[in-house]
Amino acid sequence: MVEADISTEELLAACDMLVGAGKVSDERRNEVLLMSDTFGCESLCDMLDAERADRANKAAKSTGAAAGAIAASAIIGPFYRTGVPEQPNGTSIVRHPEPNAPYTYMHGTIYGADGAPLPDALVDIWHDAPDGLYDAQTPHKPEYHCRGRFRTDAQGRWAAVILKPTPYPIPYDHQAGAILQMMDRHPNRPAHVHLWIHHPEHRSFVTQIFNADSEYLKDDAVFAVKDELVVEYKPISKDYKQPEGLDGEVVWELQQDFRLPAAA
Repeated sequence: MVEADISTEELLAACDMLVGAGKVSDERRNEVLLMSDTFGCESLCDMLDAERADRANKAAKSTGAAAGAIAASAIIGPFYRTGVPEQPNGTSIVRHPEPNAPYTYMHGTIYGADGAPLPDALVDIWHDAPDGLYDAQTPHKPEYHCRGRFRTDAQGRWAAVILKPTPYPIPYDHQAGAILQMMDRHPNRPAHVHLWIHHPEHRSFVTQIFNADSEYLKDDAVFAVKDELVVEYKPISKDYKQPEGLDGEVVWELQQDFRLPAAA
């Protein structure tokens, strides 16, 4: 404060901003965390966490079986929700009709720090809908729309039907938006999918994966993009069996493995 020569007026304005952020935050929206994201605070903490995880991983002997698996973490963001029910592998997290939406079959294997497949890992996944909004922002849509939880099988595999996400602006109707305006920055994020993967014998792993063809990869509003997290969606295989009950057709496939960090 001394170095920045903060005035009483500026301190009170900052306190008012924090109070305002608290008033609009609830179990569906974390405005305080969103404010920190605009400064890059959460991404910086993620970098420090990754360094600690890397030190733990170096102590774990790897079999090399997890080659190509993503091990880079990313921020959790303000729209994670607890209490999402588990569902069978291969089922859809799209719970509201989305005409002409890009349905995607996402699947892969979860590996441990030693490179061995991890059975019984819990995979939380969530992303925005084609309108660029999360379920927390659209109470008129069914609960947990574009959000699901899956458990890996004996071979560490899991699968889900999702939508290929779209770029979107972070909510800028309150304090986080005011911060961006003061810094003359845009609020946009590149298209991405969130994952939080848990296993009792490993450190929990939070990450995001970004569409390689998305806008804003170079100027993400919350500084979360890492080169290792940019992935390509491929046209769905002709051998894929379309699930029953979908309002559309699966047209994309995303095969991606993940490697969890060793326990601390």
